[in-house]
Amino acid sequence: MDNKTILVGVNDVFFYTKLRDALKPQGFTLEKARTHGEVADKASALHPAAVVLNINDEGLDAFKALEALKSDARSKSIPILAFANHEEVDNWKRAQQLGVTKIVSRNEFSSRTLQLVQEVVGVGVGGAPRVPVAPPNATGDGPPPTTMGQA
Repeated sequence: MDNKTILVGVNDVFFYTKLRDALKPQGFTLEKARTHGEVADKASALHPAAVVLNINDEGLDAFKALEALKSDARSKSIPILAFANHEEVDNWKRAQQLGVTKIVSRNEFSSRTLQLVQEVVGVGVGGAPRVPVAPPNATGDGPPPTTMGQA
């Protein structure tokens, strides 16, 4: 893998530090973006290996960033790893509808940062496929029903 630049759309120092500590020793370079406009501009200019977005970041409109990334031919194919509070099922569904590659809970992101990034960029054990994960239900104990018509 030649391109090891990860565009990080987070303002939270904890999550940025978590990414930095997990990825830099593996040879990844981090590029920070603090607004949805910066995410879109930097993604188009740098064409990073992946974008990481904090859906709950109040300083960055992650949904506008997703819309911009997926509507621009230069950034449309860049894999996107997102994380959000597990209780916010509507945010998970919206992120999936907007084309996020994979979305996980904040806890999973914290505990598996390197593995998750490797999954979305297609490196790591077996080059795991880029498959979105279903959001957990509101109680946090599993995915919501996937059969049409179920509540």
